[in-house]
Amino acid sequence: MTSTLNRTTSSSTPSVTIGEAVERIMPQGLPFRFSAYDGSAAGPEDAPIHLALRNERGLSYLLTAPGDLGMARAYVRGDLVIEGVHPGNPYDALVYLQNNLRFKVPSPSEAMRLARGLGLSHFLPPEPPPQESLPRWRRLVEGFRHSRTRDAGAIHHHYDVSNRFYEMVLGPSMTYTCACFPSETATLEEAQANKYDLVARKLDLKPGMRLLDVGCGWGGMVRHAAREYGVQVIGVTLSREQATWGQEAVRREGLEDLAEVRHGDYREITETDFDAVSSIGLTEHIGVRNYPSYFSFLRGKLVPGGRILNHCITRADNQFRDTGAFIDRYVFPDGELTGSGRIITVMQDNAIEVRHEENLREHYALTLKGWCENLEANWDACVDEVGTGTAKVWGLYMAGSRLAFERNEIQLHQVLGVRTDDQGRSGFPLRPTWLS
Repeated sequence: MTSTLNRTTSSSTPSVTIGEAVERIMPQGLPFRFSAYDGSAAGPEDAPIHLALRNERGLSYLLTAPGDLGMARAYVRGDLVIEGVHPGNPYDALVYLQNNLRFKVPSPSEAMRLARGLGLSHFLPPEPPPQESLPRWRRLVEGFRHSRTRDAGAIHHHYDVSNRFYEMVLGPSMTYTCACFPSETATLEEAQANKYDLVARKLDLKPGMRLLDVGCGWGGMVRHAAREYGVQVIGVTLSREQATWGQEAVRREGLEDLAEVRHGDYREITETDFDAVSSIGLTEHIGVRNYPSYFSFLRGKLVPGGRILNHCITRADNQFRDTGAFIDRYVFPDGELTGSGRIITVMQDNAIEVRHEENLREHYALTLKGWCENLEANWDACVDEVGTGTAKVWGLYMAGSRLAFERNEIQLHQVLGVRTDDQGRSGFPLRPTWLS
């Protein structure tokens, strides 16, 4: 097979340089320096950001998937480089580009002239990077969206990267959800412990209670509840790697009599009569149309008076939209987000009385900042563990997500509810105890 790196234009030397083409779609001028493998350049030489297009494959990625997907493909492959920016933490570059990029959509005739000028052969799509998931229509071989088989595949794609990699990025807590910072000077570990304790206090955990933690990850909440509150806990995760690591951590801490981390689908849990249910970072994966059955299932696991805490990423409005192409292909296949109002409505419609909710989006921005710093500090070891392409995906994803939380494009909501008894009693005190 002929390498896409060695392709040339179909018949003659291109009549438009790449630099000229970039200038034509940015009528207000380039806010960054751009250079290309054809020797062309554009934009101010002293710009703080320099994008370098290294080869023809990178150009084909950009032309065949305009937008974030094409740029991500070229960036992950190393065909598009942000010079002078650490790939583990490209946050400053993303802020600058988002603040200053202004594209003009060319007319059909102008687009055709540019295409011919650059060479029509560049519109043959190269093979995507190996880190990319299949498009949604091709995932049908794994079952319909949010079937158990397909959900397992999506979780495997994201979470079964490497436990060692996650240890270096997430830190000792091995917690891959939003932390709750008691102050801006708190460490990431302090903030994660504070988050788990906030969940425990909202659920009013006490010794001897039974807790179900769905989507438990590496078992951070499982171990915290058992260790700090003397609670009997079952945690469940679809990631085999997480379950193996989490159960070993339970054994290391001597919590086998209280805690268990299972590998499986939350829908396979047969036990009932739990005093509390925590769902920390799972709702993003289950599909919005499955919310009613999800919350109905969790309510059915509770005793009367039992509490449920749902902690998940949300949109700033209540419209349902798929995640962008980059997130869907490289980070969370089949992930879906909507607003906190939709979540609260579905909980109420399934006989869960909502007692409290709060938005922790600034906390997630700080959490992502800490993870990016960890990735940058451990870059060489992370690359040795998972490869440069995967490490770059994570740097881009986490830095971009930090920016999205800061700009209120996405949020993080905790919603606390209760299954009231037959007389409507909640067991809640007159004022929240977890705020004291």
